[in-house]
Amino acid sequence: MITETAVPPAALAGTDPGAAVDMLRSMLEIPSPSGEEGPLARHLADVMRGLGLTARIDDAGNVIGETPVRAGPRIMLLGHMDTVPGQLAVHLEGGRLHGRGAADAQGPLAAMVRAVAAHRDFPGQLVVVGVVEEETPRSRGAVHIGRTLARPDALIVGEPSGWPGIVIGYKGKLDLEYRVACPATHPSNPVEKATESAAAFWQDVLELLGPEQGHASFATPGATLVGMRGDLTGAELYVSIRTPVGFDQDGFVAALRERDQVRGRDGRLAVVNGVRAVEAERRGPVARALSAGIRGLGGTPRPTLKTATSDMNTLAEVWDIPMATYGPGDSALDHSDEEHILVDDYLRGIAVLSTALGELTTLRAGAAGELGGAS
Repeated sequence: MITETAVPPAALAGTDPGAAVDMLRSMLEIPSPSGEEGPLARHLADVMRGLGLTARIDDAGNVIGETPVRAGPRIMLLGHMDTVPGQLAVHLEGGRLHGRGAADAQGPLAAMVRAVAAHRDFPGQLVVVGVVEEETPRSRGAVHIGRTLARPDALIVGEPSGWPGIVIGYKGKLDLEYRVACPATHPSNPVEKATESAAAFWQDVLELLGPEQGHASFATPGATLVGMRGDLTGAELYVSIRTPVGFDQDGFVAALRERDQVRGRDGRLAVVNGVRAVEAERRGPVARALSAGIRGLGGTPRPTLKTATSDMNTLAEVWDIPMATYGPGDSALDHSDEEHILVDDYLRGIAVLSTALGELTTLRAGAAGELGGAS
């Protein structure tokens, strides 16, 4: 149990630090790799009900907790339950809670649940969602939420931003699969082999993206050769491209197909998934509300742009609303064997979110389309 914390008790809005840590620890002890989130979803639904929220699990396996519907704004907080494979021993040591998902992203999700539970009397409605399969190319859970739930007036996505950090933008993502088959020939035959065609396709990707391509900048596209296998007669290649705001994904795919045809290949190019980059307003209502929470704890808000992708991209495709991403935890620990979260940062995250929800009570219900939120 936690008996001492650097976070002022008044900032926690009535949240019991020990109970909050126990809740997160119980989540981490339930393995939840992508596609196997069911046990955690059921556990989290029970936790939500115990905290006074109504809770249900939808057809995709997402868990949804809600406060009563009132006349004010409807605010959604959404994080993901799934983790990458590879369970880690869950233990608390030196103020750090270790476990798979501690940072990415059950720590942020748990902080959201605790903050929402502290605002059960919210004058509008709060909806907290744990989605499935964020760590997969198709983000099936968030896609289902965007299709089935009414558009909220504002959205906070839970990912590790560091407790003083606010993510206002993510690159887009274009996942491609390329397959090519060739007749059997002797290795010395000058005819292009399947593996050579696949390698040439990868070079086409890099050439079309241009010499500035890379993952160092939010403003430029960056490609990764995720996987490749094959032989002389058949080859498969998997590419993931992170794309900046305004990147023409459809035009890029068309240009790749045209190059393939011009060079006489019989390759099959498929788009596995594509989401566009998102960049929210630095001074939008969600970023301002989170900033107020950070300043309230003596921190300096750090708005950042990420070269990765999150469910913020997925939901920005269907909802033009104020949004930002926030969550305690160090994103440098994502997917690593050293994954952990600082207990004090987790508790600060709860306090920041709680303050932000208080700030968002003034958001006018139904005004999301007028305010805008993503570009």
